[in-house]
Amino acid sequence: MASSFAAIAGGIGGVVVVLLGVIFFVCFRTFRNRKYSNRNSDSASSDPSAVVVSVELKRGGSFGPSRLFRMEELEKATKHFDESNLIGCGSFGLVFKGLLCDGTVVAIKRRLGTPKQEFTEEVARLSRIQHRNLVSLLGYCQDSGYSMLVFEYLPNGSMHNHLYDTGRESATKLEFKQRLSIAIGTAKGLSHLHSQRPSIIHGNFKTANVLVDEDFIAKVADAWILQLLEKIDDAGPSGLSSFNAFRDPEINQIGILCETSDVYSFGVFLLELVTGRDASHIDEFGSNQSVLDWVEKQLSSEQLVDHRLLGSFTAEVMRDFVKIALRCMSFPGRYRPTMETVVLDLEKILEREMMHTTVMGEGTSTVTLGSQLFTN
Repeated sequence: MASSFAAIAGGIGGVVVVLLGVIFFVCFRTFRNRKYSNRNSDSASSDPSAVVVSVELKRGGSFGPSRLFRMEELEKATKHFDESNLIGCGSFGLVFKGLLCDGTVVAIKRRLGTPKQEFTEEVARLSRIQHRNLVSLLGYCQDSGYSMLVFEYLPNGSMHNHLYDTGRESATKLEFKQRLSIAIGTAKGLSHLHSQRPSIIHGNFKTANVLVDEDFIAKVADAWILQLLEKIDDAGPSGLSSFNAFRDPEINQIGILCETSDVYSFGVFLLELVTGRDASHIDEFGSNQSVLDWVEKQLSSEQLVDHRLLGSFTAEVMRDFVKIALRCMSFPGRYRPTMETVVLDLEKILEREMMHTTVMGEGTSTVTLGSQLFTN
């Protein structure tokens, strides 16, 4: 019995020694990691451009930090911002296509600007806003006299190119159901922005800011730019005040951007989807009555609908689609529907169109005349 007791005591003693060893190891690692973390925090806090803001981003069910890119990374990705990688110029500045070391293709927007804490904080806030129909903001960089934003890259480009670039004729047919689906996705993106508290106003929505991925899923681009420029530019955003066909004429009266301003711009986008014509080349755009007169004239002569759509829609659904566009452009702005309502109305139209035409391309080549459109 004595030997059994000694064996048990020895076993217990061994377990205690092992447990003490584990506890010591865990405490040592915790202290070491905390010391390392504090050292990194202290070294990064002296320069606003080096502040890494930990932001929880929900991407496909996983979470990750808003990324601070190093200038060396972005220079390598763009071959030192070579002109061969220049793909556009927007409100924030020049846009470059880049290839990161991990194989990710990105769009990098760059503008002159000294490092500002406000820039970092606003990027952190905007990075939280994720939606299937919004172009994702991946990170930022402030270095060498530049402020840069890094976005996901969409290989199919903008709807502006697909509608108007004759050099892409094979890719620009886009039958009516496809355009209707793109309109719904775009409306969902804007609706999500408006649902934020406080609401986010796009302020510069246009067809060129509707990008499509390889599956032609629509994503609204430049959704954050206006808010960001208001934070970092004392004079306010440049390039947004000049006249364009998408700009709500009511802004000149009330002097501020609001949700109804985006709704008006979306109405112009819908008309571009129907006509296949660039609204900036239509002189009648600019007042409620002139737009109505122009649409009615085009309908009466059966010149409203893009010829590439002929045979891919039903007259009833096309009529209702045009009516939604005109409601979005109503005056005064308080009569315009919300983007949430527009989403629901467009989805109903798509459902009806799918019932009427079970096979893509089966439809009618004509649409009701203007006198019928404006009834009810």
